[in-house]
Amino acid sequence: MHVTADQMDNEVLRRAFGAFPSGVVALCAVVDGSPQGMVASSFVTVSLDPPLVAFCVQWTSTTWPQLEHLPRIGVSVLGEAHDTVARQLASKVGNRFADLPVEVAADGAVFLHGAGAWLDCSVDQLFPAGDHGIVLLRMHALTIHDGISPLVFAGSTFRRLAAVAP
Repeated sequence: MHVTADQMDNEVLRRAFGAFPSGVVALCAVVDGSPQGMVASSFVTVSLDPPLVAFCVQWTSTTWPQLEHLPRIGVSVLGEAHDTVARQLASKVGNRFADLPVEVAADGAVFLHGAGAWLDCSVDQLFPAGDHGIVLLRMHALTIHDGISPLVFAGSTFRRLAAVAP
């Protein structure tokens, strides 16, 4: 399929963007005494010095305004067993954290059990980018959980990675 700029509607763009697999993270923190969170598949590492990561958030998000001004946000790099957890956290109805085992840090960051890594972050900068914002996060602490394969998002669905034989 070949399309020109005037033919690029949302459906075509989603198909093109879906050809690129990405990892999935949960961004969570305590808001007014209870955990709140969202899922992002637009996560990327940015810098080693200082330690920075980023993700993109749609301006229409109702969760991001609750998180963006908090002192800390927990980023959980979701593992392959988190496909249903990702859907639950992305849901618009119900208790998103029902029956989810979490760790709450003293600074209010919330982390999901079974994640490959936990990143304790704060918002460093926010850049407008069309119908999304690019959020740059500064890492203050991290915990690595070895042996957990990542959850991957591609083609509008969650997937698991398969190792390629050497």
